[in-house]
Amino acid sequence: MADSTATHDVAIIGLGYVGLPLCLAFADAGLKTLGVDTDAAKVAELAAGRSYIKHIPAARVASAVQADRFHSTTDFSALRAARAILICVPTPLTPHRVPDLGYVIATAESIAPHLHAGHLVVLESTTYPGTTVEVVKPLLERGSGLAAGRDFHLAFSPEREDPGNPTALRDIPKVVGGLTAACGERAAALYGWIVSRVVPVSGCATAEATKLLENIFRAVNIALVNELKVIYATMGIDIWEVIRAASTKPFGYMPFYPGPGLGGHCIPIDPFYLSWKAHEYGMRTRLIELAGEINTAMPEYVVQRVVEALNDSGKPAKGARVLLLGLAYKPDVDDDRESPTYEIMQLLEARGASVMYNDPHVPSIRPGRSHHHVAGRESQPVSDAYDVVVLCTNHREYAAIDFASLGVPLVDCRGAVTRRPSRYYMA
Repeated sequence: MADSTATHDVAIIGLGYVGLPLCLAFADAGLKTLGVDTDAAKVAELAAGRSYIKHIPAARVASAVQADRFHSTTDFSALRAARAILICVPTPLTPHRVPDLGYVIATAESIAPHLHAGHLVVLESTTYPGTTVEVVKPLLERGSGLAAGRDFHLAFSPEREDPGNPTALRDIPKVVGGLTAACGERAAALYGWIVSRVVPVSGCATAEATKLLENIFRAVNIALVNELKVIYATMGIDIWEVIRAASTKPFGYMPFYPGPGLGGHCIPIDPFYLSWKAHEYGMRTRLIELAGEINTAMPEYVVQRVVEALNDSGKPAKGARVLLLGLAYKPDVDDDRESPTYEIMQLLEARGASVMYNDPHVPSIRPGRSHHHVAGRESQPVSDAYDVVVLCTNHREYAAIDFASLGVPLVDCRGAVTRRPSRYYMA
């Protein structure tokens, strides 16, 4: 940290589920940290010592602010006074499964005018191999007049944030790939402040490919158990019992679990970044694409089971009252990004059903990229006032519900209910 003119050791652009924990980790390590975001409301919340992410305690934010180790702003010119700049912005897909690098491009263009000799820039956003060198590097060089690897350092280090996971950030190894060996060393030294192990790799593209492998591995294996779930259900076999039994094998097996579809900011999206890039080389990612088809079809399968439950009660889907339990994509967090529950909701409403939801972690639906039409809808109490209840996310709070005495048909997408009602449907 040699630049004596800098007022911040590190600046992090994008203060969401990835960027905010990273800010706090650096602040906790004693580094002067700057958070940058285009959302003025987020910046105001943080400046007041409040957290807008449920699993990040407000007390932790307030402590970093009060200790003068964490500041936040919407002003990109403040980057000029930081020694290192980390980019943690979204990398979504278009409706046609084409990588949308709009946030990355806009961020690089905003950084470039404030870049100076000696700066370190690290991209953390998950993307296809080649993005750092082919997209970010030219934008930074063109806008600054500086050369990456000579005048400033450039690297890629994939985020490994998992909302709700109790594993401390310090205990999650950090993969780092630099444009040059010196770039990698500079980035590794920075991350050494907050993680116990840095894993250097040969370059940016290798680090980018590493992140994709991690998420493709999960997507493909989840697709496998989702397909088996449907097959075993037709045979009258409980997939959850099968998984529990298979998990007793101490070698050559690790459990993956089926569900109503994929959610979150990584697994439903990242594999298709590689699929898109592979086409540039005349290659097809057949297994990835098939896994995507299987996982994408799961909400429709859930709706089929809901329709079966209604039919068994002598009720059509049109006009039926349906309660979906769990809007977040995984248990015990408020993260609803890409949640399959939204797709289930939309499919049921297209059939004429009246659909409500309950989620103790998401009291009202926030505006999002894929569900503007339901923004503002509020969580409803769990009761017997519905024709069918669908357990989409197995929040801890739902374990206390006695579904057997509720008297409502239950469609269970998570195999989580032990006291099952007489009208119980696995999905």
